[in-house]
Amino acid sequence: MNKKSDLPWCTTATIRLLLASLCVLFAGAAGAACRDSVVLVHGNTGEPADWINTYNELRNRGYSASELYLPDWGSKSCPTCNNHDGSEETPVRNAIKTAIASSCTGKIDVIGHSMGVTLAAQQIIKLGEQSRVDAFVGIAGAYRGLWSCGTYPYNVWNSTCGYNGLSVSSPFLDWLYGKPIAGRVYSIKSWSDQIVCVTGVCTVGGVHSSRIAGEQATYSFSYGHFGLQEYTYDLQADLL
Repeated sequence: MNKKSDLPWCTTATIRLLLASLCVLFAGAAGAACRDSVVLVHGNTGEPADWINTYNELRNRGYSASELYLPDWGSKSCPTCNNHDGSEETPVRNAIKTAIASSCTGKIDVIGHSMGVTLAAQQIIKLGEQSRVDAFVGIAGAYRGLWSCGTYPYNVWNSTCGYNGLSVSSPFLDWLYGKPIAGRVYSIKSWSDQIVCVTGVCTVGGVHSSRIAGEQATYSFSYGHFGLQEYTYDLQADLL
């Protein structure tokens, strides 16, 4: 006897309904798991390990290791040698390109710290990928320059403070300022930042140098330059 014919019609219909419901649930779960890849760009003489708290927070929130990109750029022994031109660009540019290509959504989120803020923003613009960056979070950046570098062209004579560096009104910063970089932009800053505020003045033109033109919001903490990266990991994740 064909055992299938022994099943009551209501039982067969119930099984079909359950299977259909499971398909919907699995499809919903797959959709919920689809999220932007994230690129984390460290600061001058930093390293990917500086993002350990942020990395762990994102993993705890369900991100896989393959969704997180941590480019390693710049000289570690010569901070004044690094700028926004040349070999410093390549690792960040490659990470952004790879993250976009592999992202489930086709978009990415970017978090930068210190000089990584301006370097990441530069690469997004040079790649022409502004429309593919959903959220950009800049932490303790010097988007408007560093008074410790002087004012261009009367800047401190090194690469970090030069033409492609972070002196106030450098050609690089003037080029960068005001250009769109993402759908949503946020800054995280401190009024006791040991780098941005080292001269005792945090503002350029009356605006905190870590603020980014066109940002949706800015957040202030009492942490110093490196503490902002280390201790605001929960906010960083919330903003993505």
